[in-house]
Amino acid sequence: MTLEISGISVRYGRAIALAQIDARFAPAEMTALIGPNGSGKSTLLKAMAGLIAATGDVRLDGQALASGSRRRTVAYMAQEIGATSTLTLLEAVLLGRLSSLGVRPPSHLVDEAAAMLARFGLAALSRRRLDEVSGGQRQLAYLAQALFRQPRALLLDEPTAALDLRHQLIVLEAVSRYAAESGTVAVVAMHDLSLAAGTARQILCLTEGAVDALGPPAAVLTAERLRRVWGVEAAVFEAAGRLQVTPLRPAAGRTPFNYSDN
Repeated sequence: MTLEISGISVRYGRAIALAQIDARFAPAEMTALIGPNGSGKSTLLKAMAGLIAATGDVRLDGQALASGSRRRTVAYMAQEIGATSTLTLLEAVLLGRLSSLGVRPPSHLVDEAAAMLARFGLAALSRRRLDEVSGGQRQLAYLAQALFRQPRALLLDEPTAALDLRHQLIVLEAVSRYAAESGTVAVVAMHDLSLAAGTARQILCLTEGAVDALGPPAAVLTAERLRRVWGVEAAVFEAAGRLQVTPLRPAAGRTPFNYSDN
């Protein structure tokens, strides 16, 4: 179930947030979506999920996906997740497959939802409310919901942002394993380039709303690209069989800060 996007463009008023994005995402693999603040990562995921107005095509196995129908096939998890919900963690996961909780769900679904929470170490918290757990635990619960939906395409915006190092690895390994076992397309936006290099089969690098590179980690994560796109001098090397990126210092002649982020 290959996912292809072509000509994806987004405007916010007169500002161009994305300009003619083309990419192909293979089934059973995880693609890391990277780029500096303001490069368009979140905007691209929202456009692919049909959550914002965009031009261009999104196709799954060659079939065009209309914006309104993508919820049935695409699971999207936002970077910012509210803390006001009074749902329990178990109820939140169940909503991945149920339109409402008005009717008692089948026992097998409850068992499957509980097993999904256990995968992320949340079994003991299944009856706790979302507003009673930490931001990281809430992040894991919503990821469990996204996987429980059994989507054909999984779009995750910074799913490891609120997590400690151990849980970052657990999440990315779980997403990679789920994609491989189910044949699902997984596209994950992230800032940690070493994590991206170590867990993704493919990397899509955006800069200023355009594709700068698309390919395997070693081809995309080069010292020259890090200098040009991120404005940093960095060491790129292999350790324990994985590509590692170590920022060393800001590159000379670059603007110190960029406050925009889309």
